Amino acid sequence: MRTVILDVKSMADTFAEIAKAAKSGKAEREARISFATPELLWAVLTLKRWELIKSLCGAGALSIREVARRVHRDVKAVHGDVHALLQAGVLQRDESGKIVFPFDAVKVEFLLRAA
Repeated sequence: MRTVILDVKSMADTFAEIAKAAKSGKAEREARISFATPELLWAVLTLKRWELIKSLCGAGALSIREVARRVHRDVKAVHGDVHALLQAGVLQRDESGKIVFPFDAVKVEFLLRAA
């Protein structure tokens, strides 16, 4: 099963983690997409976009029109959400230009600390 981990990390922490993995020679099984703040994560991953991800999980490559049909939403609105998720790296395009969610599972990680 291929999992994507969505987490909250600073750029410095992300680069340090990459350097550590490169030195150890251990490849990570999961893909990781990091956001600088929890607010940014939730701004990108809105409720409507989570619905898109759920509809694309395991569905293979689909056109934006087909995705809109599956979630019962307007094509133009879905188009905007798809492009936001493409920019964040959550979705990808296949060689034919269709949209694909290339993972079987999503894991969200962040730590909330007392002020």
